[in-house]
Amino acid sequence: MAGVFSLRIGSRLAGSTPSASATKGGGSGRGRPTGSRALVSKKPYKEHHLWIRKDSAGSGKKALRLVNTVSKLPNEKEAVYGALDRWTAFETEFPIIAAAKALEMLKKRRQWLRIIQVAKWLMSKGQALTWTTYDTLLLALFMDGRIDEAESIWNNIIQTHTRSVPKKLFSRMILIYDIHDRSDKVLEVVSNFYILTIS
Repeated sequence: MAGVFSLRIGSRLAGSTPSASATKGGGSGRGRPTGSRALVSKKPYKEHHLWIRKDSAGSGKKALRLVNTVSKLPNEKEAVYGALDRWTAFETEFPIIAAAKALEMLKKRRQWLRIIQVAKWLMSKGQALTWTTYDTLLLALFMDGRIDEAESIWNNIIQTHTRSVPKKLFSRMILIYDIHDRSDKVLEVVSNFYILTIS
């Protein structure tokens, strides 16, 4: 009898202990130890730049509105500058992205005089032009027959940005001088290019 009694008590005790699978986190999870932690996968933090969205939001519409406005104006500096001033009158930040897009639109429409006027207005406002807009301005001056002004802008670029002028602008000026049979100026631009790249 004692053997049977001890066998029953042993089987009850064995049934009351948690199984190995339960302690390791298997099954339904009821037998999980109180000190265990569940691994939670965290999503990577994504940084939001609200000012980038603010600058780029609606810039295409602003650019198109500017292009349509200046295209209807007479070829007078005062009229164009006045319209450009009104275009920025209620802006909290200067719409430089929209202005750059407007220059690209004017380039596609081949409105060279308007490009010159808008670019010079940007300069008068102290807004630095990108290399793309500088290239567009040089092209517009060339197409409008204003080679002396293109040369003046180019010399200012070389003196101000001694080491960062892209090859595209050198190529633009070489082409301009070559078309106008200014071989001396072509050699000057080429020598400046080699000096800047070597230094």
